[in-house]
Amino acid sequence: MMACPAPANDDVTEHVTSPDGLALAVERFGAGAPGVLFAHGFGQTRHAWTQTARALAARGLTGTAADARGHGESAWLPGGAYQLDQFVADAHALAAQAQPLPIWVGASMGGLVGLIAHAESPTPLWSALVLVDITPRWEAKGVDRIISFLGAHPGGFASLAEAQRAIDQYLPHRAARGRSPERLAKLLVRHGDGRYRWHWDPALLATVAPEAPTWTARLQRAATKLELPVLLISGGRSDVVSDATIAEFQALVPHIEHRRLDDATHMVVGDENDRFTATISEYLVRTGRLAG
Repeated sequence: MMACPAPANDDVTEHVTSPDGLALAVERFGAGAPGVLFAHGFGQTRHAWTQTARALAARGLTGTAADARGHGESAWLPGGAYQLDQFVADAHALAAQAQPLPIWVGASMGGLVGLIAHAESPTPLWSALVLVDITPRWEAKGVDRIISFLGAHPGGFASLAEAQRAIDQYLPHRAARGRSPERLAKLLVRHGDGRYRWHWDPALLATVAPEAPTWTARLQRAATKLELPVLLISGGRSDVVSDATIAEFQALVPHIEHRRLDDATHMVVGDENDRFTATISEYLVRTGRLAG
């Protein structure tokens, strides 16, 4: 397996060591021990949370956004045999660096990791759990579409402009918006051959992606153990979460709160960042976790 390339712009503020010795890149927003931990989805990086984390920090809630193992500026696993339990163990390591019982905010894979970590822990890890467009069972066609896109360019891109065209085809509702070169560069890394590739280990496609469908039963069992406050923020145009999967989740966790952002796809935070930030802020204020 090829080594993780050096990032072009290293703005990492800290590293947390995983239980098996990997260096996890984290970025802190605000002062003091983090009260909220942000976990991104498969194939993303911690930068997905920057705007929301800054907004919450400006209101006094310190946050940490981490690159999951094999993603962004975190280390890649030698041999590439990634498993769900490794990500769960990493969540425990991040919790140890935060305030007692921080809030876990997880999108997609990051949400699933936070759910299992808390529910299966002998002692509580989080004071609240915010899941962004993910439920213990998901729509397979939507996930397959994501995995197909992520695996469609193994040779990378000749330029950032070529990568932008591929993203615009995948996310046509965002194409008119464009993307700043700085933000796009954080999704990709230029390798020695001059080509740009996604900022994550390609071995994840051969390990985590095929394993994910086997998580459902474990996730559903874990959901029944959740007694902490849970907020689900879904995208109204998502093809990963549906009315059916939400109803199943609500049956498992009757106290769950649900907010739908009608114009967002599965990529809720990127599609509707202002509305997402307002939604989570309102929830945190109402539940006493953020000053009004």
